[in-house]
Amino acid sequence: MNNSIHTIPLMNLALAFIPAFVVVGIFFKWSLDAGNALYAIARMLVQLLLVGYFLTYIFDSHSIRIVVLVLAVMVFSAGWIALRTVKNQRTVLYKKAIISIALGGGTTLLLITQGVLDLQPWYLPRYVIPLAGMIFANAMNSVSLAAERLGAEIEKGGPYEKARNIAFKTSLIPIMNALFAVGLVSLPGMMTGQILSGVSPLIAVRYQIMVMCMVFSAAGISSACFLVFARNDFIINGSK
Repeated sequence: MNNSIHTIPLMNLALAFIPAFVVVGIFFKWSLDAGNALYAIARMLVQLLLVGYFLTYIFDSHSIRIVVLVLAVMVFSAGWIALRTVKNQRTVLYKKAIISIALGGGTTLLLITQGVLDLQPWYLPRYVIPLAGMIFANAMNSVSLAAERLGAEIEKGGPYEKARNIAFKTSLIPIMNALFAVGLVSLPGMMTGQILSGVSPLIAVRYQIMVMCMVFSAAGISSACFLVFARNDFIINGSK
């Protein structure tokens, strides 16, 4: 297959905004918050342009300190964002969310980079940072769903074990749906990107299998750790 990457001209890229602005037009027509939609699009554009330059710098630097710093920022940010739905206990649970995401995501990242990919050196930014982003993002979403659902179930007055089980299953609904749908309903972003860049579908499939296993593992382990670590906090809060 052709392994050359097709570069998208800026004029062609601009065409992708046409359907996006159609949606913004619907916001205006239906008297919804069109300003927020425009802000979201503008923020996306600025953030991605900035991260493009930032990642170029990181990839060229090959600095272990920068890679470790970026991973730390990811974990600390993910822990805080994950607790967005539990404002009353956000500060109390923050440390436990960080530990849970670091355990679930960190161990998974280590296994993938050192076992599956066998990176040399282990901190190769071009691999570690994108993979860490996928892993910690899924761990963050899982912990967020688990925290929200556990709090709701505890408020109902049910036993912790039942609430924990419901919260754990709920936290894995998105990734479980992705596992069922991959290859039938969707071709995930990483696999699609590789195929578009000329990589053989058979090679792209191997990478996608790795990705699906790693995000499922990170989400499940992080969610389970959080539900165990936060047990007393939710029970005490729910009994008041």
